[in-house]
Amino acid sequence: MTDMIFVNFPVANLPRAMAFYTALGFSNNPSFTDNTAACMVWNEAINVMLLTYEKWGSFTTRPLPPVGSSEVMVALSLSSKKAVDAMNDAAAAHGGVADVNPVQDHGFMYGRDFTDPDGHVWGPFWMDITAMGQIE
Repeated sequence: MTDMIFVNFPVANLPRAMAFYTALGFSNNPSFTDNTAACMVWNEAINVMLLTYEKWGSFTTRPLPPVGSSEVMVALSLSSKKAVDAMNDAAAAHGGVADVNPVQDHGFMYGRDFTDPDGHVWGPFWMDITAMGQIE
């Protein structure tokens, strides 16, 4: 079996969250989806588990972070600057908030951060790995 990562997010509205992630290019794995949780697949190694607050509470007694706070930012490497812009634009068009942090453009690396409808921060970025040896 391939090593995988499952990022778990508490969500206020499961259908809304599923629609948002579908609009970003994730697909749903129905084997891990019911009325309390949905598995949204980015690729064979990366999955996002969307959990209703009740389901989230069955995994941990830790409180949910206050609205507007950030506990983590999930960075996602994409193939081009254009792909970063497209994901940020899709997030904004489907209930997320685009450019919640300043755009990062360092020439060899480019990123734009957005939040999903529940405030979870994503940082899609592109990096020219061939330029890495040229950085001082």
